[in-house]
This record gives sequence, C-alpha cells and structure tokens, in this order.
Amino acid sequence: MIEVHEFFLTLFLILVSARLLGEVFSRFGIPAVLGELSAGVLLGSSFLELIEVNEILKILAEIGIILLLFEVGLNTDFQRLKEAGKQATIVAFFGVISPFITAFLVSYYFFHLSPEVSLFIGGTLTATSIGITLRVLKDLKQENSSMAQVVIGAAVLDDIIGVILLVFIYDYALHQEVSLKHTMSVTAFIITFLVFAPFLAHYFSLLLRKLDKFSRVPGFIPTSIISLIVFFAYLAHLAGAPEILGAFSAGIALSRRFIIPFGASLQKDEDFLEKITHSINPIMHMFTPIFFVTVGLSMNLKIIDFTSSSFWIMSFMLFIVAVLGKYLGAFLVNGYSFYYKSMIGVSMIPRGEVGLIFAEIGRINGIIGNEIYAVLIFVIVLTTIVPPFILKWLCKREYNDG
Repeated sequence: MIEVHEFFLTLFLILVSARLLGEVFSRFGIPAVLGELSAGVLLGSSFLELIEVNEILKILAEIGIILLLFEVGLNTDFQRLKEAGKQATIVAFFGVISPFITAFLVSYYFFHLSPEVSLFIGGTLTATSIGITLRVLKDLKQENSSMAQVVIGAAVLDDIIGVILLVFIYDYALHQEVSLKHTMSVTAFIITFLVFAPFLAHYFSLLLRKLDKFSRVPGFIPTSIISLIVFFAYLAHLAGAPEILGAFSAGIALSRRFIIPFGASLQKDEDFLEKITHSINPIMHMFTPIFFVTVGLSMNLKIIDFTSSSFWIMSFMLFIVAVLGKYLGAFLVNGYSFYYKSMIGVSMIPRGEVGLIFAEIGRINGIIGNEIYAVLIFVIVLTTIVPPFILKWLCKREYNDG
C-alpha cells in the first residue's frame, strides 16, 4: 500500500511534469496533450520508472476524464449534435465494424491465431479514446466546429458499441459461448440511460439554480456541480455504460442549447451557466492532466521486442487496419471538404486508454499472451501519438484553403 507522503510526491511529479512538457510542446506548435502523455511515458515503466499506476491514481484520472466530458457536454450545441446524428452514426458504425472484422480476419487467417484471440484483437482496435480526441480538438480550437459535433456523436456511439462488444467478446473468450441475454440487457440499460439521463440532469440543474439564490455558504456551485457529475457517472456505471457518458449527459443537460421537448424547458440563466464554467474550469485544469499522464504511465514500451521481425509484421498490418478502419468511415458522410472529412477520420483514430483497458483485460484473463499484448500496446501508442500531428496539419490546410 502506498504511503501518503509518497503519493504526495507522485502527485507533485505528475502535475509539474504535465505542466512543463505541455507548455514546451505547445510553444513548439505541438498539441499540449502530447506533452502530458509524454510526461507519463517518461515517468513510468518505459523510462525512469519513478511512478507506477495505482488505484488512487486511477480514481484521480477517472475524475479528470469525467470532468473533461462534462465540459464537452456543457459546450456542445445539442441541436447541431442532433443534426449530425446520422453522419455520426455512419462514422461510428463503420469505425467499429471495419477494424473489428478486418483485424479478426487478419489475425485468424494470416497469423493463424485462435478465434478468441482474434476476436479480442479486433475488439481492442475498435475503441476510440474520446478524451484524447476531444482534448486535441480543443488544443486546435476546433471543439465547437460542425466537424467536432460529428466526432463527438461518433465517439459517444463508439464507446457504447465498444462496451457491448467487450461484453460479447469477453463472454465468448471465457465460456466459449455468447450470452445473448447478457449482451441485450447491457444494451437496453445503456440506451435507457442515454435517453433519460439528460432530462433528469436538467431538472436537477433547475433545483440547483433555485438553491444557489438562497445559499449563504461559499462554494455552493462547484460542490453541487461536481456532485451532479459524479452522481451521473455512477448512474451510468449502474446502467452498464462508461462513466464518462454520465458526465457527458450532465454537461449536455446544463448546456445553453439543450431544450426539453414539449416546451417544458425554462429560459436558461446565463449568469448561472457562467458561474458553472468559472467554478469548474480550475478544477478541470488540475485533474485532466492527471488523466493524460496516467495514460502515458500505462504504456510500458520495455515489453516490446523491437528486434523481432514477427512483431514488426504484425504491428504494421494491425496499425494499417486500425488507421484505415476509422479514417475511411468519414468519407461516407456528405457535405464536407476532403480536409474536413480527413479531420473527422483522423479524430477517430486515437485508441489511448480505451485500447489499453481492452488489452489489459485480455492479458489479465489469459486470453492474449505477452507477444500479442506487446503488439497491441505498440499499435495503441502509435494510434494515440500520430493523429494529433496529422490533425494539426489538416486543420492548417483546411483553414488556408478556406
């Protein structure tokens, strides 16, 4: 068990290194999130071995990502998100089905792996790290663009499908059969939660707004909003959905552009919304770097045998599958330029912490061996680090051509 004073030192190293490297990367025109990821890689088992990921750190990182998704929901144009629904659905489904099926076929027929391992490889490569994607878009000042609405919708759907796929694959890998009842119940719970959560959160926000006028104790807004976020993250978990979707739903409900149907919504209080933003931003700016550093800490590059030819062949093929499976889906949507579609496709590529979780579940349960695990880690690292550079270049080209 980690000592309190040791954890304080760990937190000091994480926060300072994230700030320093984020600042350095930003000054060189590189998205700051890569600096934070690099801080984790540097401090972790890949290089200096100063910090190991523990349960306390995982909880702090989880707080960081749910706060980030709350902010995304808060700033999302709900009407534009609904309008982008069809395009987001196309991008999401193609971005899940294509890498999943292709990775399975490549693993099973070309590398002659078992069906269980091949399914797990396919499942790992379907995931999109919504946190990393949205942070990069924010660094590029594209978080409120119409392209971002497609990406947000697709990434949320991607997460939902990813959870359902994980249940499906996990059941098959451990029991050699698929529990259709289990898979359908998880699907039903998630859909029910996503339909009702924003409305429930909206009425909670109306109550908070009334109580704020009578509160005499400082800090009512941040305490209440954080309570709302973590409660809806908990509800999402109960529904079988990722916790981040609960935070996203809470953010959507409080956004300026979320309207309850049938005219039941009250006029938005701009002062109250400004208080929320002003109160949450400092907390979010402290916790979100912990999440990105933790992702970097989880990437152990030392397990990779860079001298193995089979490692390079498998990594190359799975990397191509991982990239094209996400990228090409964006070209099925209409109404955007080539560079805009490319930005949507590239935004869906990062696997980040979601891919790492898939791979770790496979390794811990003995579904995949160390060699396959090393390949997956390498592919996840590449798909996490490369897209921000490409996004930055595409953003410049779109802006210059426009």
